[in-house]
This record gives sequence, C-alpha cells and structure tokens, in this order.
Amino acid sequence: MLELGPFRVQPDNATLSSNPYAWNQVANTLFLESPAGVGFSYSNTTSDYDNANDENTARDAYIFLLNWLERFPQYKNREFYIAGESYAGFYIPELADTILKNNNSRTSIINLKGVMIGNGIINYETDGCGMVDYLWSHALMSDEDYAYSRCIASNSSYQTQSHKFYSQSEPYSPGLINIYNIYAPLCPSHPDPIWRFSTFTSSALTDATPTNGLDGFDPCSPGYVLTYLNTPKVQSALHANITSLPYAWSECSNVLTYNDINVTTMLPIYQRMMAAGLRILVYSGDIDGKVPVTSTRYSINALNLPIEKACYPWMDGDIDVAGYSVIYKGLIFATVRGAGHEVPSYQPSRALTMTKYFLAGKPLPS
Repeated sequence: MLELGPFRVQPDNATLSSNPYAWNQVANTLFLESPAGVGFSYSNTTSDYDNANDENTARDAYIFLLNWLERFPQYKNREFYIAGESYAGFYIPELADTILKNNNSRTSIINLKGVMIGNGIINYETDGCGMVDYLWSHALMSDEDYAYSRCIASNSSYQTQSHKFYSQSEPYSPGLINIYNIYAPLCPSHPDPIWRFSTFTSSALTDATPTNGLDGFDPCSPGYVLTYLNTPKVQSALHANITSLPYAWSECSNVLTYNDINVTTMLPIYQRMMAAGLRILVYSGDIDGKVPVTSTRYSINALNLPIEKACYPWMDGDIDVAGYSVIYKGLIFATVRGAGHEVPSYQPSRALTMTKYFLAGKPLPS
C-alpha cells in the first residue's frame, strides 16, 4: 500500500485509490508476509516467535509456495520470480537456494526464473563500508567521524580501519532526517523519521497531517496505512484476526525475536544462483542512506564478475535519465535516480519500467 501494490490509502484513513504504477500490470503479484508473526500472519506455536531465523523463514516460505501452487494449479507452470528489498537481500537468495535444491529432489517443482533485489543487504563487510562512504560523501558525516570509520578497499577485499563507528556507546547519527531517503521531507505530525516503526497509542493513529512529499509521495502515508489496517471492518474483510492496541497491526512486528546473527553474507548463494542460470536484477535507489548504492556496488564488486555491457544511462520514456545500469555476466545492476530505500514509493514509474523490462528479459532502455 506504500509501494508496488494496486491501492493507496487516502489521508482520510478510510478510502483507497488506484496506484497507476502497480506491478500487477506486468505480472500476477503474490504478497507473502513472513516470517510468521509479521503483519497479520501468525503461528499456532508460540515458540516459533522466539526461534525465528533465516533458515526457518526460507523453509516456511517454500512450504507455503508448494501448498499455494497445489491450491491454484493453474499457476504451476508459470514463470516464477521473487522480488523484495532491504533485508529481503537475505530472504530472497535463501528462498531461491531452497527452491533450487528441492527442485532437484522433488517431482513438484517451482518454475523459478529469477530474482529482483532492491537496496538489499548482500555482504555485511562491504555493505558497512559502503554506508560509511555514502554518508561522508553526501555531507552527512564529519571528516573526523569518517577518519575513524572509513574503510580501505584493495583487490575487492574491504577492511574497516577502526571499529569506532560500529562499537561506540552512542551510535553515529546524521540527525533528524529520513535515512531511508536523505532528501525526503518528514511527516510534520511525526517528525521522527522512524515513527512508523513504533508502537502506537490510539491518538497517534489519527493525527498524521497530509503533506506534499518528494515526487508526490506523502511522508505521512505510513500513518494512513497504519490506521486503515487497524480498522475492525477492514480486518474482517481481509479475514484477518481482529487486533487491538497495544498489539495492533504495525509495520514492524513486536512479537518476534530474530536470531540470525551469524549469517553475514549472501555471496556464495549469488554464485549458486548464477550457476543455476537464474536471472538476477540488483537495483538501488540512489538517495537511500541505509543500504546505499555504494554498499551495493562494493558487494557486487566482491563477486569479481566480468562486465558484458559497461555502465550506461537508462531512460523511462522522457528526457530525464532514470538511472544507470551495468550488465555483468550473470547479473544486472541498476540504479534508480531520485529513489530512496523503497524505490516504488519514490519513483513508481521508473520502478514499473525496470520490472517490465526485467521480466521480458531485456536490458533497460538506453
């Protein structure tokens, strides 16, 4: 409801409007809430909430997909793609890896063809270095802080010069900005850039003030969605469990304890996905400060892939450059100009064009 879905929630918190750039214009789109405990999803086994990790998440998602395809067999032979952003940079490769492994040992296979990963974490070491460099190069970090936290790259091996940036008792903060889109305005009634991830009181559900956002995106819209999805008649229409404060629907789950602290890289799985012939699109909104374009570039560089088509500007049907793309052997990298962490929120037309060309197996238009 904030990104690629078919509907947007209006400032009245009660009515919907159509999203003209919804991705279901180019593909059947299935949204899966995972792990169990996220959104309206739940487990009948309470201990699942204390044992959530990447392995269990991939297993449960895989079992769900098998059962869903049995329930709707008309989709069994369709080409299947997985898309996501942020921590889905781990979820997606792990689910793809699970599908590929089980396709070799089961008669019921999933016709997986490719993955799309936006502003996703890939490899903690290079991702961390990229964030430091991005913040400093965009005037969000002082020279002094950068001197303590900068990374040195040599032969695609990245080392943090000092751990002060990561281990100081007061974590570095660029101040009251939206780190997920460093140039976006904040919601006036909730200026905390992570207000939408908080546990809300009843008053906070109703006092978001409409405002004009960057490129038409309203920074208060998370509040509209929050209120809408906590409306009993909406929950009833969705056949969801009726929730109530303080355990209402929220953008981040407050019941899960996530335990994957030892998984630090997806690079080996990228190698396996490429070896299996999957098509891979890694894209990056270029004004995201959380998993910035520098992080993604450093992580891709660590794969040492041959370049088949050097960096070129791609277009979205107008005179403005929509972003830049590099075609590697086994992987396509694309930036989306003027987009934050949630690319379809800030550049919906460019996001749809990118998706359309990727699904068609074509390079982005130059």
